[in-house]
Amino acid sequence: MNQLKILKCKECGREYEVKPFHVCEFCFGPLEVAYDYEKIKRSISRKEIESRPKNMWRYKEFLPLDGEPAVGKNVGFTPFIKAERLAKVLGLRELYLKNDAVNYPTLSFKDRVVSVAISKAIEFGFKVVSCASTGNLANSVAALAAEGGLESYIFIPHDLEQGKILSTLIYGAKLIGVKGSYDEVNRLCSEIAENYQWAFVNINIRPFYSEGSKTFGFEIAEQMGWKLPQHIVVPMAGGSLITKIWKGLKEFEKVGLLNSVTTKIHGAQASGSNPIVSAFKNGLDWIKPQHPKTIAKSLAIGNPADGYYALKTIRESGGSAEDVSDEEIVEAMKLLARTEGIFTETAGGVTVGVTKKLVEKGVIPKDESVLIAITGNGLKTQEAVQDRVGGPLIIEPKFSDFEKKVRPKDNK
Repeated sequence: MNQLKILKCKECGREYEVKPFHVCEFCFGPLEVAYDYEKIKRSISRKEIESRPKNMWRYKEFLPLDGEPAVGKNVGFTPFIKAERLAKVLGLRELYLKNDAVNYPTLSFKDRVVSVAISKAIEFGFKVVSCASTGNLANSVAALAAEGGLESYIFIPHDLEQGKILSTLIYGAKLIGVKGSYDEVNRLCSEIAENYQWAFVNINIRPFYSEGSKTFGFEIAEQMGWKLPQHIVVPMAGGSLITKIWKGLKEFEKVGLLNSVTTKIHGAQASGSNPIVSAFKNGLDWIKPQHPKTIAKSLAIGNPADGYYALKTIRESGGSAEDVSDEEIVEAMKLLARTEGIFTETAGGVTVGVTKKLVEKGVIPKDESVLIAITGNGLKTQEAVQDRVGGPLIIEPKFSDFEKKVRPKDNK
């Protein structure tokens, strides 16, 4: 995989050799992986990609590894669903779901970025991996570090959902709960990264880690028959996913795998943690930090690292940004479950709820094609809905009690 060229500053354009380094020494801008697109164009085709195993590594030319992946070899190529029942409720002609709630191995899109990050960390020679996480990343780092035989230290806000805590500890990770918000956890991890030779997947390995998100967009394009929907609705926490989906689609366009990309990218956040949406609605190109307060803990980042670039993506694509309340999140989770049989975590409730709102406002026309990103599994955030779905009807083990309580109208 010799298509990887350099690391390049997204602000001043200065170039750096490929190493575990993420910030420009001159302007402090973030570094990003740059590729030899002419070389990729000569070596890749739709037919070649389609001939490969159905996982995210079928797009290996667009990923920053020197060799084959060390972990996560079966990650990706998750279900692409035409959501006809949900479309009818929302009043849409054509609606699709990209369902990373069943991604391997930990049921979220984070398996994509972590498989790249840990594989790259192994190439760099690291023995310990780490991260700051709101939950899904913790699960994925713990699982894939275990697969790779690496030690892992994972830092989370101490009040995360119990499902995500359990789904990290089971892999033998050293889990540290920090009494503070995610932003405070991340600042602590930045200090630790300066003093310990650990691979922090979302700090010093971030330029490589974030590239894995592109495969979410790559799969949409391929699974739609090498075309795109007119709208994609993406959840935003740190802002990396929405930015990298757009980067990936433009890369496909650049090498001829897609025709002109005209898809509008819409960003979705919870009202209790909406710094990117707030900036968009106020016409700002900078992010005002917030103190998150929402049930959508996986999106609860008040000072998003890629917020500026998320705004840039939304505006460049001609998209929009919207937020929904905790009540709307829960109702959207229930709506998705009863129409399409998908139990999403709160982040999926955000994207479904925002799609509903954008359609009602006329931002997304009802006669245009829409894709909703579902990025995590509802089994991880059961607390959000456990008091909102009722309980079982209890009966005696008698047919007469069944007829009396369950089917009383049939009991004439």
